[in-house]
Amino acid sequence: MNAQDTPADSKPDLQLEIAHLLLIDVVGYSKLLVNEEIELLQELNQIVRDTECFRAAEASGKFNRVSTGDGMALLFFRSPEEPVRCALEISKTLQDHPRIQVRMGVHSGPVNRVTDVNDKTNFAGSGINVAQRVLDCGDAGHILLSGHVAEDLAEYRHWQPYLHDLGECEVKHGLRLHLFNLYKDNLGNSQVPERLKRGKRSKQVSPVRPITSPRWPKSVLVVTLLVSAVALVISSLILFHRASPLRTRVPAPEAATTSALAAIPEKSIAVLPFENLSDEKENAYFTDGVQDEILTGLSRVADLKVISRTSVMQYKTGTKRNLREIATDLGVAHVLEGSVQRAGGRVRVNAQLIDARTDSHLWAERYDRDVVDVFAIEGELAGKIVAQLQAKISPTEKAAIEKAPTTDLVAYDRYLRAQELFADTSDPIHAREKLPQAAHLLEEAVTRDPHFLQAWCLLSRVHGVAYFRGHDHTPARLDLAYATVQAALRLQEDAGEAHLALANYYYHGFRDYGRARSELAIAQRTLPNNADVFRLTGFIDRREGHWEEATRNLERALELDPRNFFILQQLALTYQSQRRYADEARTYDRALTIVPADPATRILRALIALDWRADIKPFQATLATLLAENRSVAPDVDLPRYALCERTAAAATRTLTNYPREGVVNNGVNYPYAYWQGAVARCQGDSAKARTAFTAARREVEKTVEEQPDFAAGFSLLGMIDAGLERKEEALREGRRGCELLPISKDAIDGADLAINLAQIYAWTGEKDRAIEQIAAVERVPNTLSYGLLKLHPYWDPLRGDPRFEKIVASLAPK
Repeated sequence: MNAQDTPADSKPDLQLEIAHLLLIDVVGYSKLLVNEEIELLQELNQIVRDTECFRAAEASGKFNRVSTGDGMALLFFRSPEEPVRCALEISKTLQDHPRIQVRMGVHSGPVNRVTDVNDKTNFAGSGINVAQRVLDCGDAGHILLSGHVAEDLAEYRHWQPYLHDLGECEVKHGLRLHLFNLYKDNLGNSQVPERLKRGKRSKQVSPVRPITSPRWPKSVLVVTLLVSAVALVISSLILFHRASPLRTRVPAPEAATTSALAAIPEKSIAVLPFENLSDEKENAYFTDGVQDEILTGLSRVADLKVISRTSVMQYKTGTKRNLREIATDLGVAHVLEGSVQRAGGRVRVNAQLIDARTDSHLWAERYDRDVVDVFAIEGELAGKIVAQLQAKISPTEKAAIEKAPTTDLVAYDRYLRAQELFADTSDPIHAREKLPQAAHLLEEAVTRDPHFLQAWCLLSRVHGVAYFRGHDHTPARLDLAYATVQAALRLQEDAGEAHLALANYYYHGFRDYGRARSELAIAQRTLPNNADVFRLTGFIDRREGHWEEATRNLERALELDPRNFFILQQLALTYQSQRRYADEARTYDRALTIVPADPATRILRALIALDWRADIKPFQATLATLLAENRSVAPDVDLPRYALCERTAAAATRTLTNYPREGVVNNGVNYPYAYWQGAVARCQGDSAKARTAFTAARREVEKTVEEQPDFAAGFSLLGMIDAGLERKEEALREGRRGCELLPISKDAIDGADLAINLAQIYAWTGEKDRAIEQIAAVERVPNTLSYGLLKLHPYWDPLRGDPRFEKIVASLAPK
């Protein structure tokens, strides 16, 4: 922003306005050659102009941009969220451009429009000056916010976890500026800026004047504008000069617990598992039910942030709890803990509400009632908590809290047991066993109490998942999913749980994403704190190929369920398809802090090196460790697709030994043991053995396709088997039919996998040109055919040496 001298006899334009500024400059700019400077700035300008936030602001007409020599200034005029969202979007895009290192500063303050020597509109004012000071305190990768902007953002729940208080930084003329560091996941720079580190090391205590920006009342804002106007007259406009020292970006420790708690919303709570004091330990499910119903009731209040069941259940009683640490981990200000004692027909419930920020007990309650009154106790407790936290509650929300889920405690026990089983069905091998068990328990529950709405909803979801994942991919199973959700809707037409179950039905049964989204919108009205709503929305986004939106919705689900192992796994897989391997690794690392010994996550974490760099050693080492620790986990961790990359007879024998004889479901279709026998034999050059195995596999898969003539994944697998049997025409027809039934445009995940299968069919049937064209087409969208798999897997040996194939492989190599 170019300064301009103002003649003594002229009057400056003092029409000040509040701008929300994002300043960006290139770190290490002065060390570049002139032509390098030009090329880099052109590339940066294009990156910024291509961001969604830039285009939206420009289209609104309330936006300006100014070049600053080694960067730029973007001025937004609608919301302080605009520059922050833009900074995050730019940071994310720059991950694919590692040679461009920038730092960013955000501030809201008064600016003045001026005309420069080229008769173009430019800007000056104290808002710009402070934004520049904010920027100057950062290093490469930082997104620093002034205290004023941070206070504005802290009013919104979704920003609070990402605002990290840095304290004050001394800037020009000995002034001190209160700063916040914005970072989330792998965006931004979590390291404390070097300038602040030096200030702390020097321990200077000379008196300085703070220029922090508290929330401005209107009267103060007017005064501020007037003072800024006078400052413009007295000091004229300030020319921007900046020095951009080159910094290296390294990870930093987490913010202190106290600082983190300060940024957490006041009206937030985690209902921790209650202690079971009953003599009969089988009452543990009853105790969990008390806690679960209080949590469920509170979660219906839109004015509260309530952590989901999956995350809080990890803090079981029996070990000493550090409530402050738990609250920080979960992102809440309050926790509720208590105990339940059931004896005969009586129940005693103790509960205490604690402000985790101060470790102070806000109140404690004790109830001694008949056991049939337990749901009334839960409703009363939830109501007291809402009142204590001064949350707004609508009549509808109040009625929902007071309504008992069932009058049959045995039915409720069956529901709780089924709920726990269903929560542990993300793994296809375990799901085969646990889904039928959950369905049986829920059928018992609704038989005992046909008015038990939540049980009907969960039963519908169990049936839908069994169909979608291929454990029972039959119309009869899908009909059961529909019939049970309709039973729920007949009980209560506007029940959020019922519409969530119906959304799952449309998603799992038909890939009808439009109708699923409509049902989710209805569900969210009464389930504002339900992480499953955001999770399923993210899954739909992902299937539709909206990968950015999918990532945001899964991250939102994690805010409400921060220790949900399944959501973390799904977020990691979302990063994998986008080749965001650093994010994938970080997410698996976070998952392993929740379940440190989980074998599947450990092997998936090790496979990142293979996908990213074609480095198979971490996979081999981790697999060997896991098998040495517990041989029974072999079916979960010895994955044939990756084991074949080892290209040894020993690895082939090992993976076949470990593969379940009944097969494993992938893309909704069961891959028989005989398929992998054939694939291994083919890769080893044993055509006779391959033919025998593929023939056996064909009998099983052909039967599936005959029973389900529109089953895309079944056709695709049959095509690969026929390619192995050298039945070329059938293989090509079946592979193409699978892609026609489920194109990438209809399902960006399974559709991409079937497109990869078609490339394999082309390669195995000698259609080299088509195979290479197919791979090139697949690699234009997110998918799982990684650099490492193309580089190492024997499936692609027929294509090796072809310059076109090698060019594709080289393009995916880590830069």
